[in-house]
Amino acid sequence: MKKNVIIIGAGPAGLTAAYELLKDNSEEYNVIILEETNEIGGISKTVNYKNNRIDIGGHRFFSKNKEIMDFWKTLMPVQGSPSLDDKLLKREKNLTAEGPNPEIEDNVLLVRQRVSRIYYLKKFFDYPISLKIQTFKNMGFKRTVKSGFSYLKTIFYKRKEESLEDFYINRFGKYLYEMFFEKYTEKLWGRHPSQISADWGAQRVKGVSITAVIKNALFKSSKNKETSLIEEFWYPKYGVGQLWETLALKVEQLGGCIKKNCKVVGIQISDDKVEQIKYIENGEEKNLKGDIFLSSMPLKELILGMGKFIPAEISEIAEGLPYRDFITVGLLLNKINLKNETNIKTLGNIIPDCWIYMQEPEVKMCRIQIFNNWSPYMLENPMNNIWIGMEYVCSEKDDLWKMQEDEMKNYAINELKKLNLINEDEILDYHVEKIKKAYPAYFDTYSEIDKVIEYVNKFDNLYCIGRNGQHRYNNMDHSMLTAIEAVKCIKGENENKDIIWKVNTEKEYHESVKKIPKNGWHMRVSVV
Repeated sequence: MKKNVIIIGAGPAGLTAAYELLKDNSEEYNVIILEETNEIGGISKTVNYKNNRIDIGGHRFFSKNKEIMDFWKTLMPVQGSPSLDDKLLKREKNLTAEGPNPEIEDNVLLVRQRVSRIYYLKKFFDYPISLKIQTFKNMGFKRTVKSGFSYLKTIFYKRKEESLEDFYINRFGKYLYEMFFEKYTEKLWGRHPSQISADWGAQRVKGVSITAVIKNALFKSSKNKETSLIEEFWYPKYGVGQLWETLALKVEQLGGCIKKNCKVVGIQISDDKVEQIKYIENGEEKNLKGDIFLSSMPLKELILGMGKFIPAEISEIAEGLPYRDFITVGLLLNKINLKNETNIKTLGNIIPDCWIYMQEPEVKMCRIQIFNNWSPYMLENPMNNIWIGMEYVCSEKDDLWKMQEDEMKNYAINELKKLNLINEDEILDYHVEKIKKAYPAYFDTYSEIDKVIEYVNKFDNLYCIGRNGQHRYNNMDHSMLTAIEAVKCIKGENENKDIIWKVNTEKEYHESVKKIPKNGWHMRVSVV
């Protein structure tokens, strides 16, 4: 008799879990995914607005885990012929023999250049910061000297790492911390770094320090003289959501059921098991029994959904777990007032950045995405337009979140005008997207989250997976790995559930791939 498996959430973790359960065991499991929204991909979705596509947050496809890389390219093969912009600009790429032609076929992963820079003091800095003459020129002599002496102090005196501020200062010195981390972190999290757990730095800034930057500058192989700005990553032709929509179709072909617009509002427990869940579909409250449950819904909502039977201490910790919400303002432009002063060719000679990290303190925007550079197929007219996404992080109670779409658009435009980055008469169209609980945060009751983990782990048939499911700032590959490990637990291949929670807790995590070679993975560390 088939076991009924209920998966909450059709994001990377939920879809991966469903696929892993069904691909070789479709006769053993009956899988149902309940997705709160009408879309696939969670915070890794792509929104199509008048044939101009917006990725929520932007997601590069790379991983130090070969299993994940193989998973992706099995779903969508890597291109074998040049994409539109590479063909027109005669850019060479490391393509796959006999791979699809993106000019003809849609189911394809593009090989893309990655450029991410920091915009600060009205100038561009490498992201992550590199030791090169241009960096020192941008900083100026006085700032450079102060940064050097500030860092030297950390060699002889290390702070006890009780906060993210301590973490950063120990690795960069107080002055560089104040320049490049303090205000941006506060903008992102709504809290000063002194109020945020050092765990966040330990997870997201692994291996990064001035020492690492110096070593990279001194011992870089003479055979590899690519600029530190250029890397390669895979990216679906029509945005990150295209891959998850492809995986969702595979799940359904294997017999899985994906029910959209189904919001889970209650979890019925009995002893050490979950018995059934309560959800709302089309305004009607329904119950669904199951043998196994995998949850990628916010850990806070999962716990509180268990009702009055949970211990008061666990309920209070869950209630206090914080999140940050996300807004993207898409603007379709004729042009942007930033010159391409790099040696990287682009259509229309626009700046080559995928992301620009906005360190300027007078604006609230955290980053700007330039969708043209993720894929030329993200735009209806990539030859003449530039399609950008201005990213804001806030909380639901903030005035920013409460703004109507037109208000939010005007606010974003005024911030760009404040920095003289656009002329208003160059704006052709706009679109606003809001995502709740995009970033689980590391403050308030987070310091006691181990008690919550211990509590949910006692339920034999419940597995918490994904970013929000574990209240951990995971990347897509980590979220997928939590699902893969959970499925191994279900099949009896893992001894206990601890391994699911150990994903992305290793001491080093390399966030970016220097270049995607045919054999092996050469990594470089990224900061945020």
